[in-house]
Amino acid sequence: MASRNKSLSDFSHMEVVSATSYRFGIVVSQWNSEVTGRLLAGAYDSLQKHGAQEEHITVVQVPGSYELTSGADILLRNSQLDAIICLGCVIQGETKHFDYICSAVAHGITHVALKYNKPVIFGVLTTDNLQQAMDRAGGKHGNKGEEAAVTAIQMAALSANVK
Repeated sequence: MASRNKSLSDFSHMEVVSATSYRFGIVVSQWNSEVTGRLLAGAYDSLQKHGAQEEHITVVQVPGSYELTSGADILLRNSQLDAIICLGCVIQGETKHFDYICSAVAHGITHVALKYNKPVIFGVLTTDNLQQAMDRAGGKHGNKGEEAAVTAIQMAALSANVK
């Protein structure tokens, strides 16, 4: 596995543009909050590290990962944001529920991005167990929330600069 002993949140190989002039929304799932809270902290800190102003970051919570799509849609419908970051965690269980939720969330996030012509970033962990999720939420594999924030910054800049 490519991520076995590697932090996935290393951005030393790229230049991250300044987030100063952009407005961000973060939609975070309350389900698996032990994980999603760490993703939120990583995303929020990363946005600020790259220059986003606190008053330009809107955070809303939704019950679960399935509702991330609705949360992103509501934010984009009711505010002037440059990018949305969706943060959630779906852990494999004993039924097919995992497959349905993961598929619906991925398709839903893509749909909202296309509907509003705005970057809507998929920061959803889809793991086999809690340990894998923790490893990707500030553990040995970095923090997917940080990765999602950098992606949001880069995509907001792309959207603003390509007319």
